[in-house]
Amino acid sequence: MIKHHPSETLLTQYCDASLATSLSLAVSIHVDMCPVCQAKVAKIEASNANALFSEEPAQFEKPQTEKSDLLEEFELNVLDMIMSDDSIDEVYEVEPVSIKVNEHNYQLPRALTRISHSKFTQVGKLARSRVSLDDGALRSSLLHIDAGGEIPEHTHTGFEVTLLLDGEFSDEDGNYVPGDFIWQDGSHQHTPLTKDGCLCFTVVSSALHFNKGFSKLLNPIGNLIY
Repeated sequence: MIKHHPSETLLTQYCDASLATSLSLAVSIHVDMCPVCQAKVAKIEASNANALFSEEPAQFEKPQTEKSDLLEEFELNVLDMIMSDDSIDEVYEVEPVSIKVNEHNYQLPRALTRISHSKFTQVGKLARSRVSLDDGALRSSLLHIDAGGEIPEHTHTGFEVTLLLDGEFSDEDGNYVPGDFIWQDGSHQHTPLTKDGCLCFTVVSSALHFNKGFSKLLNPIGNLIY
């Protein structure tokens, strides 16, 4: 069962289309995987629609008769154009897209099927593929950790969103399942590890920072993940 969800603020911003593209994509993937947040989003969208359509229309000065006739004729012409247009908007079916990482096959979420990503860069048991989004300082990636892999204890110089797509991992705060949406920043420290391997979608605003013992020597990897 999914236990970690976007905050109410993030869901509201997602429905208002005011989130950065990378974060909106992360929330969208989570919502597709999470019935609880699907219900929350439906409720927020219904509330937004009620607020929009219950607004009183602006009051305008009544136009002169000649202008009213012209306006009515224009509206009829536009309506005729709309009604006579028998073209149909193209509706495409989303074909499943699978990727292979170190002999593991994964099906990508629907929201990622039409967004390109780079080849995976491998460092030990960690592999990263950059998702092609131009989103300022934010970086989006597919992050794969092989079975038995671990990212040494680290904190964050910005924030990091980790959305587990497939597999499992755990850290000091517990175990995670596909769909879990984990938001962490400089106030968090953790050591993610996986027994069987996992694939995650990540959004980070700055590099990871390893701050314990010999792991400080791994800070260049923090830049790789960023």
